[in-house]
Amino acid sequence: MDLLLQNIFLQIAFVIVTASSLALLAFKIKQPLLIAYMVAGLIIGPGVLGFVHQTETMRAFSEVGIAFLLFLVGLNLDWRKIKDIGSAAIVVGLGQTVLTTGLGYGVGMLLGFNATTSLFLGTAFAFSSTIVVVKMLADKEELERLHGRLSIGILIVQDLLAMGLLLVLGALRDHGNVTELITISLVKAVVVLVSLWVVARFVLPAVFRYAARLQELLFLTAVGWCFAVTSVLFFLGFGIEIGALLAGISLAGTGFHREIESKIKPLRDFFLIIFFIVLGTNLSLEALQTMWVPALVFSTVVLLGKPLIIVPLLRVFGYHPRAGFMTGATVAQVSEFSFIVLAAGIAAGLIAEEILPMATMVGMITIAVSSYLILYGESVYKLFAWMFEWMAPGYAPLESVRSRASAILLFGYQDMGAAILPSLLCVHKDVLVVDYDPQQIEALQDRPVQAVYGDVSNEELLVGLQAHKAKLLVSTIPDREVNEEILSYMKRQRGTTIVIVTARNTLDAEYLYKHGATFVIVPSVMGGEFFAELLKKKKTLKRSWHAEAKRFLSV
Repeated sequence: MDLLLQNIFLQIAFVIVTASSLALLAFKIKQPLLIAYMVAGLIIGPGVLGFVHQTETMRAFSEVGIAFLLFLVGLNLDWRKIKDIGSAAIVVGLGQTVLTTGLGYGVGMLLGFNATTSLFLGTAFAFSSTIVVVKMLADKEELERLHGRLSIGILIVQDLLAMGLLLVLGALRDHGNVTELITISLVKAVVVLVSLWVVARFVLPAVFRYAARLQELLFLTAVGWCFAVTSVLFFLGFGIEIGALLAGISLAGTGFHREIESKIKPLRDFFLIIFFIVLGTNLSLEALQTMWVPALVFSTVVLLGKPLIIVPLLRVFGYHPRAGFMTGATVAQVSEFSFIVLAAGIAAGLIAEEILPMATMVGMITIAVSSYLILYGESVYKLFAWMFEWMAPGYAPLESVRSRASAILLFGYQDMGAAILPSLLCVHKDVLVVDYDPQQIEALQDRPVQAVYGDVSNEELLVGLQAHKAKLLVSTIPDREVNEEILSYMKRQRGTTIVIVTARNTLDAEYLYKHGATFVIVPSVMGGEFFAELLKKKKTLKRSWHAEAKRFLSV
């Protein structure tokens, strides 16, 4: 026992073996792996068995995981897509933070906390976890979905707000001038951004072209750049998260981001496991016994409050309640910044130290529950859709197309939908596109197709479109439950429509075939361009599509 507590190698070995064992069990019973990691931390941490204690080494490992995660986010950040949702992300990010802070403040006062503590708790719980959201969305391959892009935009706004708040708290702790500190920080930010742009534009492409001659050198150079930028920005007071994100963004245009990503992903996963285990070690049984009531109340506020706030805010920008709910459910947890903000408040002497264990409990509860919300978001939305019916758009745009069924229906325009639209127009000129992203509908205004804003999982929309009378229906939405709704409707109508849907993996593809799909696109097996060529050949011949499906199933 003493040897285990003294030897960091043995501690890490014990941590990984325990976490992997629980993760295997979680995978077997179809539970989120994040929960297994946090439970592992709780069990082996000082609160239960006491085999592993938080050390500087453990915390450093978890910070490396955070850095790699945000580095990969920056590496894949498409600023053209972020720009499209920029105004919505800024307003919703600010609005949600302010409203959740107010809600948390009110709940804190009702629970008997003083005004300062209530304000700190409300503010801390307003922030959402970039780490949890990005990891879960990446695992589900939903970072590029509408709610994924909206969530990332909101999280970037929140992270910047958290950074500003930490600067203010630092000034209060050191009895410094807040205005002066913020001014200096803004000047630093401008200098850093300009410097990174110059280096990314004129230096990095040449450096990475040279490094790409050897795979090992490319990997090492990328990791070195990540640590260099993160360290410099940390020294300047901007935090690891912002530094790693900017390091990734600066490499996004080098042309090597896919190769770098594939090399760094395993490292990210390993170190992130340590982060969630360290989070679990923060919780003790004593805290569970004494603070469980306020922890449950605040957890409920976070889990219900954030989606209920975000849905109407996004509706103002024209987004469907479904997109708002999926976004709100995705960010319905507290952030790693929450603990940092509370720790800064404790260091400044503004709140009591006993608050931190309760906040950790809220963090674990909300992260655990939000993992399920992200994993089963579509099913959860169906349960609560009735609450948002008054906000959902009526299908007035359908009036112009109800007189007859369109020959071809395309559900989902982004990415693959845009890639196959020209081929669909070659098959038949009468194409109708349906998407619940108002940006995509706007982008189609100049194209020779009709475009309708709506949620294809809503049967009212399918009835209005007379979907069962179309010759060909193509859904590029990779959500199994949405496609199952479409297939279920088509089966009940007993039509002869060729129904082509999209699946994330071969298991989902087999499931959709069993539920009546004529053909299933699996993007990892068949890209958009290949499918576009296939469309030109097969057109609306159902037998040809069945034959193609058999060929792919036999591969």
